[in-house]
Amino acid sequence: MRKAVQINLTEEEQEHLNQVIISGRSEFRDLFRARIVLLSSEGKSINEIAEAFGTSRQTVSLWRNRFAKQRISGLRDEVGRGRKRTYGSDKVEEIVNATLTSKPKSMTHWSTRTMAEKMGVSHMTVHRIWKIHQLKPHLVRTFKLSNDKHFTKKLHDIVGLYLNPPEHALVYCVDEKSQIQALDRTQPGLPIKKGRCGTMTRYGTTTLFAALNVLEGVVTGKCSKRHRHQEYLRFIKQLERDMPKGLDLHLIVDNYTTHKHKKVKEWLAKHPRVHVHFIPTSSSWLNLVERFFAEITQKRIRRGVFRSVMELTAAIDDYVEEYNTNPKPFKWVKTANEILKKIAPLYNIIKTC
Repeated sequence: MRKAVQINLTEEEQEHLNQVIISGRSEFRDLFRARIVLLSSEGKSINEIAEAFGTSRQTVSLWRNRFAKQRISGLRDEVGRGRKRTYGSDKVEEIVNATLTSKPKSMTHWSTRTMAEKMGVSHMTVHRIWKIHQLKPHLVRTFKLSNDKHFTKKLHDIVGLYLNPPEHALVYCVDEKSQIQALDRTQPGLPIKKGRCGTMTRYGTTTLFAALNVLEGVVTGKCSKRHRHQEYLRFIKQLERDMPKGLDLHLIVDNYTTHKHKKVKEWLAKHPRVHVHFIPTSSSWLNLVERFFAEITQKRIRRGVFRSVMELTAAIDDYVEEYNTNPKPFKWVKTANEILKKIAPLYNIIKTC
């Protein structure tokens, strides 16, 4: 009587198979084969594994034997197996080139069906080719380039604060999220009539002033009815008062007019331990507090129901308080030179246009 092949794994093979199982990108066939081998290495019999996976003894035996002879490489499909390709590499290259270099008549971009009609293939064939080559003509990403004359200098300054913060100082990213609306989304709207659309009850707005501690990830927030220089100045005064004595305070802010108001400048001149660093124009992505604004918008504001500004303010305050119970700092990883290298081609494109 034939004996089942004994499966013994090395540490590297064990780690590789475990990575296949926990990876969210592994295909089902790879997961299936990896689990067979792992259970085999634990001493499970062919019958036990076949019953656990609802498959045949022959299938389990096949992959056990393949692994025993060829190890990890034996779990891959053999070359030449499976259905033959309907279209050759020339057709694939033609579809890819057409996607990259042309547009359909009177349209801005290709769809799978317009490309399929032009190339004489099915739209699913186009879909598979685009997926393999990571082509997405229907998607557009916007990125506004800064025209700040001192862009490079400011970029190095801000990134330097993130990657190499000064000693005996704290770095805060400061900004305001204005016009946060208190909306009652459960209130029945008025019926749609000619010349009038559906309605939603709006109770007012508030502005959230926020300062993100870059080192700890803690957020200091304060809601206000308006966002003039008076409210901004009161906010940074509070930050300065709450700062431990002997530490400098570095504020990363954008170029909003209130941040450069005469009264603000006068106060800063009298408080030399507060240093303001302006990001380049049109570069809000450099201010890490924007990451926090994105989170609070997605997790608390966008789908919330608020029947008054007071209720909205309370919800924001509660979120900030809960957020600070387990703060997670946003880590900046790119150097200024890496960023400049990546966006340089975009500036070159503009110059040649």
